Amino acid sequence: MFFVLAGGCLAATHAGADAGNAVDFPISEMSYQKIEAGHFADAGHDPTLRERLLLRIEEDPFNLFATIIFFLAVLHTFVAPRFNRMAHAAEEEHRRRWAGSASGVREPVSFKATVFHFLGEVEAIFGIWVVPLFIGMIFSQQHGWGHAAYYIDSRNFTEPMFVLVIMAIASSRPVVSLAGGALRLLSGLGGRTPGAWWLTILCVAPLLGSFITEPAAMAIAAMLLGQQFYRLNPSSALKYATLGLLFVNVSVGGTLTHFAAPPVLMVATEWHWNLPYMFTHFGWRAILGIGISSLIYFFMFRKEFRRLKERASREETDLEDEDSVDRAPAWIMIVHLVFVAWTVLTLHHPAFFVGGFLFFIAFTMATEHHQYEIRIKGPLMVGFFLAGLVIHGGLQGWWIAPVLSSLSEFPLFLGATVMTAFNDNAAITFLAAQVPEFSPEIVQDGVMISKTGLLLERATALEYAVVAGAVTGGGLTVIANAPNPAGRSILNSHFEDGITPLRLLFGALLPTVVMGVVFMGW
Repeated sequence: MFFVLAGGCLAATHAGADAGNAVDFPISEMSYQKIEAGHFADAGHDPTLRERLLLRIEEDPFNLFATIIFFLAVLHTFVAPRFNRMAHAAEEEHRRRWAGSASGVREPVSFKATVFHFLGEVEAIFGIWVVPLFIGMIFSQQHGWGHAAYYIDSRNFTEPMFVLVIMAIASSRPVVSLAGGALRLLSGLGGRTPGAWWLTILCVAPLLGSFITEPAAMAIAAMLLGQQFYRLNPSSALKYATLGLLFVNVSVGGTLTHFAAPPVLMVATEWHWNLPYMFTHFGWRAILGIGISSLIYFFMFRKEFRRLKERASREETDLEDEDSVDRAPAWIMIVHLVFVAWTVLTLHHPAFFVGGFLFFIAFTMATEHHQYEIRIKGPLMVGFFLAGLVIHGGLQGWWIAPVLSSLSEFPLFLGATVMTAFNDNAAITFLAAQVPEFSPEIVQDGVMISKTGLLLERATALEYAVVAGAVTGGGLTVIANAPNPAGRSILNSHFEDGITPLRLLFGALLPTVVMGVVFMGW
C-alpha cells in the first residue's frame, strides 16, 4: 500500500510539473533577463557580472549546487588515473590473498578493485556525479522529484545515441578498410612511411567531419592511427602530441559545412549561416590551421619519425598486407557506407538511426567472416559519458550566458576557448544563441526586427568569435568536444597508464594556439 501511495504521489507531482508547461527549470535565459530588468530597474547603472550572478543564485540556490557538482566531476577526470592505480594495487592484494586457497574454490571478484576501476573510468565519471546531483535536486526546497523528472524528460539525448551508433558503424572493418585504402593512396606520395601515414591521417581524416560528422571522422582517424602509427610504440611525448593534434583537428575540421559539426549545428539556423558563409569564414582557415599545426609537430618530431620508419621496415607488418589477405568485398563496403549515410541523414531522428543500427548488427552477423568483432562496450561508455555531460551541462547556462554576454570580441574568443575545455563546445554555442547580443534580430513589442548598422556588425563579430573559440578549444580536454571520448576509448590502450588529462592538455596546447592565431589573426 505504501508503494502504491508513494508511486501515486510521484506521478501526481510529475503530472503537476508538466501541466501547462508551467515548470521553468532550469530557469531560461529570457526569464532571467526579465527578472534582472525588474530588479535593477532603479539601480541607475547596468548591473555588473557579479551582481547578475548573485541575483541568479538568489533566485535559485540550486544553481550554485549544480555548478559545484559539475566542477567536482571535472576535477574527478584529472584524478581518474590515480583511481586506476589504486584498482591495480587492490587486484594485486586480492590475488596474493587468494594465492594459497584450496584448488577448486572459485576466486571471488575483488569488490574494492572493481569500485576503483569504475571510479577511474573517465567515460563513467559524469554519470557517477549525476547521482549526487539528483539527490540534491530531489531534496532541495525549491524543486523535488517533479522537477527532477521534468528536467530529465526535457533533455535531448540524441547526440549521445548518435555518437554511440556512428562510432560502432564507422569503426567496422569494411569502413576502416575503405578509408584506409583511400588514405593509403595519399600516403603513397610519401612512401607510406609512418610519418607519411601520420600526416595523411591527421590532415585529411578530420576534414571528413564536415561531411560524415565529427564522431565518424574521429572513429576512422583513431582506428587508422592505432593500426598504422601507435602500434609502433612511439615515445610518450609523440603519443600525446598526436592525440592532442587529433582532437584539435577534428574539432575544427567539421567547420567546412553548416550541417555536420554540433557546435555549428546549434547556431546555423538561428544565425542564418549557410555553406558559402561557413567555408569563407571558417573552412579555409580550418584547412590552413590543420596543415600548419600538423607540419609543426611533424618537424618537431622528425628524428623520431625516422626511427619509427626503421622500426616499421624491420617489423614488415604493414596493415595493407594484412587486409589484402581477406579484404571485404566491394558490395559489403557499399552496404556499410549506406548504413553510415543513413545514420548521418537521420541524425536528428533517433528512432530511424537506432532502427538502422539494429539492421546493421544483423548484417554484420550475416557477414561475420568479413567483420571485426563489434565491441559495444566502448561506444556504450562514450554514450554514457555524453549523456552525463548533457545532464550537467544543461544546468550551467545560468553563469555561462552572462559571462559570454559581458565580453567583447577577442575576450569572448578566449573565454569561449577556455570554457569549452570544461564543457562541450556545442553547449557553449547553444547558450550563446540564447543571448540577445549575439542574435541578428531583436524583439520589439513582440515583433522580430532585423538588426542593422553597428548592432548587426557587433552581433556578427560576436557570433564568429564565440564559435571560433568553441571549436578552437575543442581539443584541450576529453569533454571539450563530443567526439573526443570516442577517440580516447579507441586509443587509450596504447598509453601505458591510460590517457592523463594534464598531458593531453599539453599535447593540444600548441595546435590550439595555432588555430587561435589562424581564426583571429587573419
